Amino acid sequence: MGLYHGVSSQNLLNRFVLFALIMLLSACGSHDIDDVKEQGELVVLTRNAPTTWYQGREGEAGFEYDLIKSFAKYYEVKFRFKVIDNFDELLSSILQDKAHIAAAGITKTALRENKGFIFGPDYQQVQQQLVCRRGKKAVPKKITDLYSKKIAVIASSSYAETLNRLKQEYPQLQWDEVDDVSTEQLLEQVWKKQIDCTLSDSNITSISRRYYPELVVAFTVSKKEPLAWVVSPKWQGLQDDIAEWLEYIKESGEYAEIEERYYGHIQLYDFVDNRSFNRRIKTRLPKYLKVFKRAAKKYNLPWSLLAAQAYQESHWNPRAKSPTGVRGMMMLTLTTAKTVGVKSRLNPVQSIWGGARYLRRMMRRIPEQVAESDRAWYALAAYNVGFGHLKDAMALAEQLQLDANKWVNLKTVLPLLSQKKYYKKLKHGYARGTEPVRYVQRIREYQQVLEQVYLAKK
Repeated sequence: MGLYHGVSSQNLLNRFVLFALIMLLSACGSHDIDDVKEQGELVVLTRNAPTTWYQGREGEAGFEYDLIKSFAKYYEVKFRFKVIDNFDELLSSILQDKAHIAAAGITKTALRENKGFIFGPDYQQVQQQLVCRRGKKAVPKKITDLYSKKIAVIASSSYAETLNRLKQEYPQLQWDEVDDVSTEQLLEQVWKKQIDCTLSDSNITSISRRYYPELVVAFTVSKKEPLAWVVSPKWQGLQDDIAEWLEYIKESGEYAEIEERYYGHIQLYDFVDNRSFNRRIKTRLPKYLKVFKRAAKKYNLPWSLLAAQAYQESHWNPRAKSPTGVRGMMMLTLTTAKTVGVKSRLNPVQSIWGGARYLRRMMRRIPEQVAESDRAWYALAAYNVGFGHLKDAMALAEQLQLDANKWVNLKTVLPLLSQKKYYKKLKHGYARGTEPVRYVQRIREYQQVLEQVYLAKK
């Protein structure tokens, strides 16, 4: 009859092997967020870059940083970042269980999955782009134009995978693979003419072109690809936890808020304007930098925000004048100048201090329900279009069943103020609502560039 009431020895052996295998897999890879809590903290690998993690004016920041912060808050667990700028080392480290998660703008590819990398759910889509520099040399239009170009990409990257695939069809294609540099640094090398081209994800390109305006996208070299976190083999139980959290923040609108914070202002790109701005940072800003910093400190504003607004208003020209009669560095009206104590609008010091005082007043009028991170955008929109129209837009947002206290929603509603079916029912009537949205986007863009430029100087 055999052992265990009729179970054959072979069946028993099979069950034992199956049980042992399940236990082995469980021990090796089923650890989840509850086990992380028992350990005390979530350890995350990342890299130092504008699209991932960096030290901002108020501490740690970055798209990946904010996502991890949200994930940790959702599960009430502490977290700690380990920054590894060598991409190959970062990927090797997560395979060796040196952290729970790698969150570094990592593309999910079939080749990486075949190598054993365990990915969480997709959270962003990007395209790989060939980025070169505009100038005397013709910008490549097709792959064969690259045969004579000096190209460099990060070793072990998705870019290297793409080039290896292309080489099967274009055997003459050549490139260098380098360690200890980031995509952003390679883009800088292209801008400095040290190399001809590199490959970059579209989100990285969009941000980097603000600092290096001569960069140009020659063409795309991939379809849209997903970015995802990589989970340590020992902690693959975190996959389900990540999926649950990601579903929650997408449904709640939190993901849209984070995306808006880092990418909501980069849809617009003007090569001439960006090139002029970067030039004037060197030629015009130094003369007024101390004034911006003093006025900003007095009124508890980021100096970069005040300087960015001044650039949007006047291009840091103290004698600027518009057809509507606003004048000076901060382009104040006569009425506004009087209310903030400015006697001469053409005096740059008075104008900057007056503009700072007025912006702070606007921020105080913004409803308390608006998050601190969004209050400046509301105040700037009011500065541009008027506080009455801002209130109208907030009321309209509520009518449309949107949260009026979030900029990600308000920026979609403001342009509706120029449509009769909406403005005829509002207290202050018609307004060119697209203008304050563009105004805020430009200022955010200028502010981001200023902060990166001056952080790099430290």
